[in-house]
Amino acid sequence: MLCLLRIENFALIDRLELDWRSGLMVLTGETGAGKSIILDALDLALGGKANGRMIRSGGDRSQIEATFSITPAIQQWLNTQEIDLLDDDTVVCSRELIMGKNAALRSRCRVNGVVMNQRLMTELRQYLVEITAQGQTVELMIPERQRTLLDSYGGTKSQKQLAQVTDSYRIYLDAKRLVDQRRTSEQERLQRLDLIKYQLQELSEAALMEPDELDQLKNDGDRLSHVVELQQLSYQTNQLLYQNDGGENPAAADLLGDAENLLKEMVEYDPQLDSLLDMVRNALTEIVEAGHQLSTYGDNLDTDPEHLAQIEERIRQLKQICRKYGSPLAEAIAYRDKLQAELDELTDGGQSIEELEQDTEQKYQLLENECAELSQLRQKAAIKLEKQLIKELKPLAMEKVIFECRLTPVKPTATGADLVTFYFSPNPGEAVQPLAEIASGGEMSRFLLALKACFTQQKSTVQTLVLMKLMQEYPVKSLRRSPPNSTNLVNFTKSSVSPTNPSWQPWPMPITGSPSKSSNKKKKTKNPAPSLPSSNCKNTRPVATN
Repeated sequence: MLCLLRIENFALIDRLELDWRSGLMVLTGETGAGKSIILDALDLALGGKANGRMIRSGGDRSQIEATFSITPAIQQWLNTQEIDLLDDDTVVCSRELIMGKNAALRSRCRVNGVVMNQRLMTELRQYLVEITAQGQTVELMIPERQRTLLDSYGGTKSQKQLAQVTDSYRIYLDAKRLVDQRRTSEQERLQRLDLIKYQLQELSEAALMEPDELDQLKNDGDRLSHVVELQQLSYQTNQLLYQNDGGENPAAADLLGDAENLLKEMVEYDPQLDSLLDMVRNALTEIVEAGHQLSTYGDNLDTDPEHLAQIEERIRQLKQICRKYGSPLAEAIAYRDKLQAELDELTDGGQSIEELEQDTEQKYQLLENECAELSQLRQKAAIKLEKQLIKELKPLAMEKVIFECRLTPVKPTATGADLVTFYFSPNPGEAVQPLAEIASGGEMSRFLLALKACFTQQKSTVQTLVLMKLMQEYPVKSLRRSPPNSTNLVNFTKSSVSPTNPSWQPWPMPITGSPSKSSNKKKKTKNPAPSLPSSNCKNTRPVATN
């Protein structure tokens, strides 16, 4: 819960210190007295948007500090962020605004002294405080919001079941979408199937295997079309290297043989030439081997004209495939695979429309079962909410109120198969009607206040609840006692006297410091209202938060 709020050089406030305690706290004052400034300061300390106008006139620095007691959820969040706890088991959220040169505003958020960014402050804020303004009563008129409130009131079990309904609905929609596609586009599907089958047949007959097949065929075609030239050139090369029959010039192998003999004689006189002799011998061996391979190459050249014709025909076939389905050949192969995958999808692996419809029906029945279980949980939560809300509304000048939370069956959706509508009758003898149709502004404000009171008793509720201008006419007598688990309930309202209890007055807040130098001096009273004792965060019983 909120224990302490310190404000310095913020808007009209010079220095202000508010010490809070558990239970109902009411800040009263005329319009313009500065109630909203305190709320703005709390919002700023928890990561709210800052601007230069927030710094008090004449100053260049503003600082807000809000101290909260620790709950298990807050402690877990701090451990996740590796933020150390303070000695008094509190968490301190501070915000500092500094006006620099050229009106450049600098802002820093800290949690227990550790600098935090906007995203992390938003995460922490949900565990610390909930702020409710008068304009939020409009949300009570929206059926979807009423359903959300009922599910939240139902607790974790309802939330888990709602998640299962959402998953089942998504699965059902996927199955239904597949059936609709098959049913509405059957003619188009059959036409597409005919085209795919024709193209796949053509590609299958082409027997595409290797992406570089066309390049290999071109090389083979060039070789076969020049086989005569290759034979002649291989023979001439062999004559020059290894065997020159009757030629005027000796072959290279003969010349190297003569050079080898000469070097042998030279080595006998100078052994240092032995390495040169080895080089000549190796060269002679290489030339002899090259001559043998050239001779074999020329003898084995394919001179079959039919083979050449087959290669040329295959090249023409592959070039035609590339022109129609993509060039180079690798693209045509990829297109063939894509067509095969599309064919499998259109035929659903052999699954017929009847089978798809049967599968969709099974998924719809599963969705209905999940919705039925969620409806039962909602019905139990609705009965409990009716009793508790009436109990909370009676002290708000609505002693004869009748409230009903009705569930109307509807077609299953991602949020279930119920239309949740709040009905009520403010006066005896009047029939219950939808809340959104007959409730006045004051009644809507009291409904919102009562709902918040109901939710403060849920384990998932934050410890500090701030209400803005919800009790201007109707004091909350039932909330002057401490709500369960020592939760803060802070109300910002104009000064007023209860029409049902003129002697009722809100408890004043213990304020230390001066709101502003320009603020009006307080008039002395003979019997001032007693101040609340200072709160001690260490003695506050924590509330489990969500």
